[in-house]
Amino acid sequence: MQIKSIKAREVLDSRGNPTVEVELAVEKGIVRAIVPSGTSTGKYEAVELRDSNKRYHGKGVLKAVKNVSKIASKIVGRDCTKQRHIDEKILELDNTDNKHKLGANAILGVSMAVCRAGAVAKNIPLYEHIREISETKKTKIPVPCFNVINGGAHAGNNLNFQEYMIVPNTGSFKEALRYSSEIYHHLKKIIKSRYGKNAVNVGDEGGFAPLIDSIEEPLILLQQAIEKAGYKSKIKIALDVAASEFFKNNKYELEGKKLNRDELIKIYKKLIENYDIISIEDPFDQNDWNSFSILTSSVDCQVVGDDLLVTNPRRIQKAVREKACNCLLLKVNQIGTISEAIDAARLAKSNKWKIMVSHRSGETEDSFISDLAVGLNADFIKSGAPARGERTCKYNQLLRIEEEIN
Repeated sequence: MQIKSIKAREVLDSRGNPTVEVELAVEKGIVRAIVPSGTSTGKYEAVELRDSNKRYHGKGVLKAVKNVSKIASKIVGRDCTKQRHIDEKILELDNTDNKHKLGANAILGVSMAVCRAGAVAKNIPLYEHIREISETKKTKIPVPCFNVINGGAHAGNNLNFQEYMIVPNTGSFKEALRYSSEIYHHLKKIIKSRYGKNAVNVGDEGGFAPLIDSIEEPLILLQQAIEKAGYKSKIKIALDVAASEFFKNNKYELEGKKLNRDELIKIYKKLIENYDIISIEDPFDQNDWNSFSILTSSVDCQVVGDDLLVTNPRRIQKAVREKACNCLLLKVNQIGTISEAIDAARLAKSNKWKIMVSHRSGETEDSFISDLAVGLNADFIKSGAPARGERTCKYNQLLRIEEEIN
């Protein structure tokens, strides 16, 4: 089915910053896609094009919106079910390694909209279309990781670690969502009684952001909330450390101390031992490959690469060679097209890695990543807390998909 027209507009994300929405028309109707945006971005991510002028404090995206028109001139009239062919045409037009010419936000908006149109053209769910174009044999609902305490670049506190997540081990997504919502509300009461009503303000991703400095204190709070909810045997914990954010002058500046790699590894091992931690994301700086390799080989815990890998097949290949981690954090806007994200997922799977599909801190009402996670048969998904519309729209879409699949 041919693409009839493509247009873009500037809309707002969950942080009140502009982002790109792409609207694409085919014979069967109109589809839209909205591009997310990160705060703690990896140095090697594809470039998000901003206007850098007075509008929106320099964060306007009218340049990217204009570039969607350039992309449209190359792909209008093409078959929207041919995702890879269209993505290749867009990449030829940009012709840069990091997509700085057209902007990853312009490129991804079109790529996502094409993918959605492909599903409409074939009259199948989006996750099923993604399964077909990625040649994935089977699908499942991923295990959700709910970010319930926010720190780092996502919050206005002094907590070094960026995300404290609860990971429910249940038979269904519906149950996992209920458990996590109940724990979230218990956690709110515990934080309020301990630190006062101002402490239950939330960070960018809907998790609570109390004014605490200790990296261990949130884990104690989580344990208490999990026990209060009565789900101690059913909930594990995952961390997104985002260590690049506190790596300065070859030291990790944590809780007022300057630590080397060995000292930081010692801390991680202690936390893994004392709390039910099953996953640690970005435990070291994005260029500290050796430290990643040492930790991965020495702990019985999933090590996730985000800033380290930036969903880039070249960096994933290096990580495989160096045994630097064993789980890919997949963010479509780090790489720029759906086809490249599929390639990254395939590469991870072929090396027996796990895959965690991820949102960004600047999110939108677009639930695309829910279908992506199911279509790619991803192991995990993280989309923030079980609260705030830009987060819950992803989880609610997974509820719908679970009903369809079952």
